[in-house]
Amino acid sequence: MTCEADRQHMQAALALARRGLGNTWPNPAVGCVLVKDGQVIGRGWTQPGGRPHAETEALARAGAQARGATAYVTLEPCSHWGRTPPCCEALIKAGITRVVVATGDPDARVDGRGLARLREAGLTVELGLGGVEARQLNAGFARRITAGRPVVTLKLASTLDGRIATASGESQWITGPEARRAAHAIRARHDAILVGSGTVLADDPDLTCRLPGMAKVPIARVVADARLRTPLAARLVATARVSPTWIATRTGQRPAALAPYLDAGVEILPIPRARPGLDLSALLAALAQRGITRVMVEGGAGLAAALIRDDLVDRIAWFHAPGVIGGDGLPAIQPLPLPTLSAMPRYRRFGSRPLGPDWLTDLVREEDPEECSPGS
Repeated sequence: MTCEADRQHMQAALALARRGLGNTWPNPAVGCVLVKDGQVIGRGWTQPGGRPHAETEALARAGAQARGATAYVTLEPCSHWGRTPPCCEALIKAGITRVVVATGDPDARVDGRGLARLREAGLTVELGLGGVEARQLNAGFARRITAGRPVVTLKLASTLDGRIATASGESQWITGPEARRAAHAIRARHDAILVGSGTVLADDPDLTCRLPGMAKVPIARVVADARLRTPLAARLVATARVSPTWIATRTGQRPAALAPYLDAGVEILPIPRARPGLDLSALLAALAQRGITRVMVEGGAGLAAALIRDDLVDRIAWFHAPGVIGGDGLPAIQPLPLPTLSAMPRYRRFGSRPLGPDWLTDLVREEDPEECSPGS
């Protein structure tokens, strides 16, 4: 029977799992806590690159004390052989007697098999404690498995009237240093950053996380560039051998046009064309095929509008400054356009917090009650 101690230990496991976000793809971020006689004897979370798994880490810390313990795990222990043995077998071998699991694993190689194997070996298995939070945490992993695309977070930094720059293009800085640090922390919890070629031309960004110790696995930097406009001198290209840079461009580009990018270490993603640019569903599918589970979109206004038009934005992280630029400023989102007000895409506020003089509002799809905030 679930008790308050069970809830506390599962909350601790969920907190451990969050440490892996952005660093474990294509694997999920999982946390595990081992408890015996009321004492925590081992903790673990999925390590950078997806291995070792959380259960393996926790068992290694517990050692022989694991016999007779309870394991609190945020995702169903794996039951298939890959680069490492199945975690359910490791729990059985270690002498764990009870396993409390937050949610099942949608991967067809597991999907109930891990729980069945544990029960078959005589362990007590309880499923569902912390399930909503666990599914929120690994929504990107689940969407990649079930829908063939990652979860998409649109990050906006604008004034109160939705402007990202003055009419002349001046934009640094709309928000203050506290908001910018928070934006980097959100970057670190995503697998990839996606921008349009216009943003590269205007800002020459490097799209890395500049918070010490946050992003242990380099963030994949992706440019949606149908016309192959990304300058060869751009920082994204110049640093492609240090941090992965992927340019998504229309199929059929001339090999001679692609060669300089390939020579610089850029990976080319050929994507079917769609008016006015690329088939964004196909682009997200290509990212999922490469293991990406969570994508943060950072610009520009045209790409944001196209993703919203195609109903591909799952979450919004809106950094808003307490200022007004006016109608001649550059909008955060280009025209959709909307035939009627009832066709307006709607999002539900999940949370809001001050960041110095600015605010961060987290929004999720209105129709998806189990989606979580962009900051998680």
